[in-house]
Amino acid sequence: MKSLKRLSQSKSWAGLATAIALGGAVVATGVEGLAPSAASAQAAYGSYVGVGPSIGLTDGSINEDSENALVIAARYKLLKLPISLRAQALILNDNTAIVPTVSYDIPLSWQADAYIGAGYSFSEGDSTSPLGNQDAFAIQPGIDYALPNSKLVVFGNAIIAFDAYRESGGTAVSVQGGVGYRF
Repeated sequence: MKSLKRLSQSKSWAGLATAIALGGAVVATGVEGLAPSAASAQAAYGSYVGVGPSIGLTDGSINEDSENALVIAARYKLLKLPISLRAQALILNDNTAIVPTVSYDIPLSWQADAYIGAGYSFSEGDSTSPLGNQDAFAIQPGIDYALPNSKLVVFGNAIIAFDAYRESGGTAVSVQGGVGYRF
């Protein structure tokens, strides 16, 4: 929580976004020459912004119950690479968790891709969110499905945050799903 407050107070959100974008650009530039020249299936096209429910599956301790929240999800798809920059905000009345990740996308078909991402969960507030009540390293497996002949995408994922509870230090797991608009 302290690091999130310092981050927001020091205008580092812009710095964090810039660092993620630059990191993606560096990866895109460095890996582009290594890609095979033969045609292969692309992961589902399109960046998107979406909303849906988030369900916490774990409890931090006897006194802390798992929580449910609203999730706002965003994906920025890097073209020519199977990499996406993602961010999810799990919004609860007393706590918000923001989870930026970088994911490796695995094409399943022209409309669908599975992915695995790594990132960090920033927890703000004193109560427990679906991802615990302290900042933590997180992994995010999931799937995106672009509905044919539309700008809509259906997404679903899990976020696993390690050492996410102040009292017990346990792992927090949440499951999200929803509908997004591709652009």
